[in-house]
Amino acid sequence: MFAAAAIAIVVTMFLALLRAFMGPTLYDRILAVNMFGTKTVLIISVLGFLMGRPDFLDIALVYALINFIGVIALLKYFKYGNLAIGPGENADDPADEPVTKMPSSNDGGNT
Repeated sequence: MFAAAAIAIVVTMFLALLRAFMGPTLYDRILAVNMFGTKTVLIISVLGFLMGRPDFLDIALVYALINFIGVIALLKYFKYGNLAIGPGENADDPADEPVTKMPSSNDGGNT
């Protein structure tokens, strides 16, 4: 029964890869990558059960967290074009840019 589930998950992973490569929009591709990551968590869990290794569930949970954070980072990057920019910030605003030069003592202290 679990072997059939593992085969079905692998087939679904293949379909997710097809959607990732042929997706008409960027968000379809990101959704397919997220689905592939979720199916990877499922296949790790099922294989851990089949092999009698319950510690695979810990690996699957860590992979799920990495998958979630990665998808959020991808969405933020494609929305703002930069991971350092958040909602309500403007990339062209000079106040948002990091300080690259420290004030020196010979500037007279006026910065």
